[in-house]
Amino acid sequence: MSNDHYHHHPANSKSLIFSIILNVAITVAQIIGGLVSGSMALLSDAAHNFSDVLALLFSYIADKLSGRKRTLRQTFGYKRAGIFAAFTNSATLMIVASILVDQAIDRLMHPKPIEGNIVIYLAAVGIIFNGISALLVKKGAETDTNMRSAYLHLFTDMLTSIGVFIGGFAIKYLDWYWIDGVITIAISIYLIFSSWGIFYSSLRIFMQFTPLHINIEDIAAKIASLEGVKNIHHVHVWKLDDHEMMFEAHMDLKEDFTISSFEQILEKVDDVLDEFNIHHFNIQPEWERADEKSLINNLDH
Repeated sequence: MSNDHYHHHPANSKSLIFSIILNVAITVAQIIGGLVSGSMALLSDAAHNFSDVLALLFSYIADKLSGRKRTLRQTFGYKRAGIFAAFTNSATLMIVASILVDQAIDRLMHPKPIEGNIVIYLAAVGIIFNGISALLVKKGAETDTNMRSAYLHLFTDMLTSIGVFIGGFAIKYLDWYWIDGVITIAISIYLIFSSWGIFYSSLRIFMQFTPLHINIEDIAAKIASLEGVKNIHHVHVWKLDDHEMMFEAHMDLKEDFTISSFEQILEKVDDVLDEFNIHHFNIQPEWERADEKSLINNLDH
């Protein structure tokens, strides 16, 4: 039984396209500027921006796929395209940040002269462009993990550019070349911690783990207390995507009910599951069936 709905947000796609164009421009400019100025922080910011381009491309593709209708070959459609994009984006960002930490440590041990003016100008461009891009996807990020991961990429890259911008002044006026590596390490550590939440939540959805706020025992107790129900067992609760939760279970009945009588029980089950924001469920009815009755089935098949 289900009362789920189909949603797609074309505004997300337009915002992502514009953000991709802006980030390609930033990446090219910062790569050239980093090579000319000798700034590793600027090159690391360019690398981060390039990861943004990839992340935004993943998000755009996922957003388009999630809007496709369901078919006999894809009965759930592409519901998890956005979750896949969020998982990939966050994992990529943590890997890139780890590589940057290693490079920054080497730069701290072997400081090199850097042209501060180029760093300042290009970091300023990065702040403006990434700020605009982050604002474009911010609204969609409030309700969508895919867009939230894209927003995180853009917002943290804006913070990166701010750090590089400040470092540019320290390099220009104080000759603090070592600060290039310090800024890179600080930003990279922040990126790892800020990406972990999205990585973990998207991984849980992929693994079909029970959502953290769901207590299966509470749900089972409420269903088992319904009139005509003897037992509820072999329960599974998982998230299909950011919004849609699924529930399935075997239900022992006290009598050999007719189909119409069982449907009346299902209406009450629907009311119970609504309390937990679960709107798609599948119940297998049983009567005097000799199977294993535990809440979670641990038997191999």
